[in-house]
Amino acid sequence: MSGLLNGIKVVELASWTYVPSGGAALADWGAEVIKIEDTKGGDPCRYLTIGGLDPGDSRVRANFMMELGNHGKRSIGLDIKNPEGRRILGELIARADVFLTNWLPGALERVGLTVAQLREFNPNVIIARGSGHGSRGPEKDRGGFDAASYLARAGVAHALTVRDAEFPVTQTPAFGDLQGGITLAGGVAAALFHRERTGHAPIVDSSLLAQGMWAVAPDIAAADYYGIDRIPVGGAGTAPNPAVNRYRTRDGRWVQLVLLQADRFWRGFCERIGRPELGTDERFVPLANLVVNQEAATAELRRTFAERDLADWQKALADEPGVWATIASPREVLDDPQAEANGYLLTLTDDAGETYRTVGAPVQFDETPPPPTRAPEYGEHTEAILLELGMDWDRIIAAKESGAVL
Repeated sequence: MSGLLNGIKVVELASWTYVPSGGAALADWGAEVIKIEDTKGGDPCRYLTIGGLDPGDSRVRANFMMELGNHGKRSIGLDIKNPEGRRILGELIARADVFLTNWLPGALERVGLTVAQLREFNPNVIIARGSGHGSRGPEKDRGGFDAASYLARAGVAHALTVRDAEFPVTQTPAFGDLQGGITLAGGVAAALFHRERTGHAPIVDSSLLAQGMWAVAPDIAAADYYGIDRIPVGGAGTAPNPAVNRYRTRDGRWVQLVLLQADRFWRGFCERIGRPELGTDERFVPLANLVVNQEAATAELRRTFAERDLADWQKALADEPGVWATIASPREVLDDPQAEANGYLLTLTDDAGETYRTVGAPVQFDETPPPPTRAPEYGEHTEAILLELGMDWDRIIAAKESGAVL
């Protein structure tokens, strides 16, 4: 079953990708998630251009960034600063199990949504907050995106940049956001479990800074233990253990080796790649010698992998018991048979009947993928949600005329 959170209601007041992706994970797990968007255009992520990709050139009528962070939700257009809009928000929260937001403490206070005020709507609601830098401290009201708060400030870029590189490592869109979102969703699930057992509805907090620090926790720990900036790394293409490195094939592709227990795998590996003499070469056996003579071993492996195309290496290493992988492109991942077998991609259909795929939450239950559900159109479910609240059409029309709802 994928609906472990069936019956759980989430009210999400959040935009962009970090916190909304946590809401998408909760939706994948069965929760009903109502996304609150303003009445002046909605989530700005709807209009975000990534990599110069023009939505008009897409083969499907869907925003891939919105799908990642918002599939499975319903959308209501609501002006929470309007008195009627605030009353509607209060009615939604009164029926909710979780209030999920990326609004900063100062902003929540200005609109009357402090913890105490939220609890006036519903004393049992779990308040889950995702921010750039945490809910306390001098910069609690400073906004953040993952490229700054996660990649830069948390030390991730520094830890991942190879020695002597001209520029620090960069990231793909929402790289830290999506990691942070699934972490926040896990925190919400833990809070729901705690409330079920004790009756206490905890406040859940996470941040991009915290997520980035978790991602490079070994480097941060080593910095404290040894008084260094990070775990030492070599230049591009080097590794202390040549059996844990990347090698270029004749056709320009790459194979990643992760033979951490080199003494266990080295000899058989060398036989599979057609270099049995390396498996008994005293320069490379045991592992201590392999590390001491890493430059020579790396040079041998580079020459060997450069002699054949990737397809040949995939066949040669098909039965290799040590861990290795092809460095795949995202386009290739779309057709990865292992991803397909596990239901990691959700197949959806746009309003023109064109199918497209998006990635589901990376946690499943009872080996069951989540149901395929698309992201909502801006304010798509406004009237349906208001009717579910028990509002009659006269009140709905009046709310629309006052600008309280879309």
